[in-house]
Amino acid sequence: MQYESQVLTQPSSLVLGQNKVLRNTYMMLALTMIPTVIGAFVGMSANFSFMAQYPIMAPLLMFAAMMGMMFAVAALRNSVWGIVALLGFTFVAGVLLGPILQVALHLKNGAQLVGMAAGGTGLVFFSLATLATVTKKDFSFMGKFLFIGLILLIVASLANIFLAIPALSLTISAMAVLIFSAYILYDVSRIVHGGETNYVMATLGLYLNIYNLFVSLLQLLMAFAGERD
Repeated sequence: MQYESQVLTQPSSLVLGQNKVLRNTYMMLALTMIPTVIGAFVGMSANFSFMAQYPIMAPLLMFAAMMGMMFAVAALRNSVWGIVALLGFTFVAGVLLGPILQVALHLKNGAQLVGMAAGGTGLVFFSLATLATVTKKDFSFMGKFLFIGLILLIVASLANIFLAIPALSLTISAMAVLIFSAYILYDVSRIVHGGETNYVMATLGLYLNIYNLFVSLLQLLMAFAGERD
């Protein structure tokens, strides 16, 4: 009887632990939206004219800075400083939304497009997160395909910094919508099945999915529905 009790208790404890990670991740994810919004307001009032002066170096430096901060979050993930680093990262990410928000809000229907991109991002996230949580289907099989797709997306994005081809930019944005939507499903599934037990890293992964999904949707909406003077 004692052995049976232990066998029954272990899966129950595992489920409780997974639910706790998922709950903490969602709470932390909601918290990261605060520095992101603050950063976005700072970014909208900032002068990004240097990006026009250095159209190649500026994006590369921003990419390097973001990667460096992500490594800092990963290195500190098991301490309270990991949370501080994560919130700092989301503030900087919000500031870096400045250029695209400035362009969007100069359109006649810019505010509407930003709202549509935010609403679409929220709808995709909640739909896919609910699917992964309620069905409890294991989507880990998607990992290799998504990683390959992500590498191709990064290579294409870096190449287009030099090429600056509008059609390629739209293709990259469309690919990004598909890839990061699938990553939401994959990452939530990993948390549900115990593949990710650190809620700081889980939050970072989901935040990046949401962030890139929002930016990609906004770029597509600006290209196809933007009303210019």
